[in-house]
Amino acid sequence: MKKKLHPYSINRPVDRRSFLKGGLLAGGAAMGAGLLANAPFARAQAQTQKSGPLNAGDIAILRFLAAAELIESDLWTQYAELGGIGNLPPIEIDPNEPLNPYQVALSNLDPDGPQYIASNALDEVSHATFLNAYLESRGAEPVNFDEFVTLPGSTAQGSTGASRLTNLMNLNVDTSWYIRYRSATNPDLGATFPQALTLNGVTAIPRTDADYEGKSNPNFPGNDHIQAIANVAAFHFGYIEQGGSSLYATMSQKVTDPEVLEITLGIGGDEIAHFLEWVDFSGNGVQAPVAPFADPISGLKFPNFFNPLNPLVQPSLIFPVPVEFKPNLPRVSIIRPLTDKFAGAVATVKSFTADGLFIGQSPKFLSLLQTMAVEADSAVRSGQ
Repeated sequence: MKKKLHPYSINRPVDRRSFLKGGLLAGGAAMGAGLLANAPFARAQAQTQKSGPLNAGDIAILRFLAAAELIESDLWTQYAELGGIGNLPPIEIDPNEPLNPYQVALSNLDPDGPQYIASNALDEVSHATFLNAYLESRGAEPVNFDEFVTLPGSTAQGSTGASRLTNLMNLNVDTSWYIRYRSATNPDLGATFPQALTLNGVTAIPRTDADYEGKSNPNFPGNDHIQAIANVAAFHFGYIEQGGSSLYATMSQKVTDPEVLEITLGIGGDEIAHFLEWVDFSGNGVQAPVAPFADPISGLKFPNFFNPLNPLVQPSLIFPVPVEFKPNLPRVSIIRPLTDKFAGAVATVKSFTADGLFIGQSPKFLSLLQTMAVEADSAVRSGQ
């Protein structure tokens, strides 16, 4: 039986985020009206310019991206079941059920956090479903990982108890991205970055109901143990989405078909939107009133990054700092890395594996994923 979750809501004055959302929606509606006027002509062009089979390189790119999105769909669904609220089919919603302690801990980082988690999960599922459908529409084989959905998941309140493709309960979270985006040095030019926090062998979700228990914290609702798990999740959210941002930007440089490029740029832009939210979200776990604190059970410590203040970990710096792109050119604020070596398909598989996502997975799955990654990285834009 699927666990029912509570549709979290809170009444508060209009803030900067809701104002921006309203303005963007209003502007988008006006822009959409203009675009719709030209829709018939655009569709006619599409029929003549975007039909027929794809080349092998574009197929390899789309298949690896579909694979990556299936992996993301699996892990985000686990997060959404346990910590999300809102419209995540097929989970039923009971308005009278209180938030579980994990949802409370995530809400300490942002009152809208549980809704963002559910929305992020829906986005990733839509990406995976769309990419597979698009592959089929162009005569290519979709990606199916059903035989590898065998890993045990959480049994805590909220989980459906379904088998999983990924493991979120023994992670080695790479937090160097947090410093990378606050640094003016470029990884594609050889720069390296230390870890903002050491998060090795940690869980990002409650494993059982026992993880909901712990000593209450007087500074905020909940307890230090479940808050530490929520904080791990916050930094893992950022790790996953910054990786997706770089992967799509890197793959887009190889695409030949104009419509495929439209897709990779469009989905890649959505990954960037996710990433920026989680930059802000994770930073809330390393400043007052949440931090500093220590988890008495795991021993994890989360300092207040404002005390002492260090620009390389300053939580309020949520946008990418301008970085060197090429010698003799001004610095520019961009997604980075953007090269195969650090952001390509093979690099993504290596990063996911080091993260611990595939602990318990079969050698067959890892071999298949690696083969798909090599093929995607080998793609070259036609005419180059």
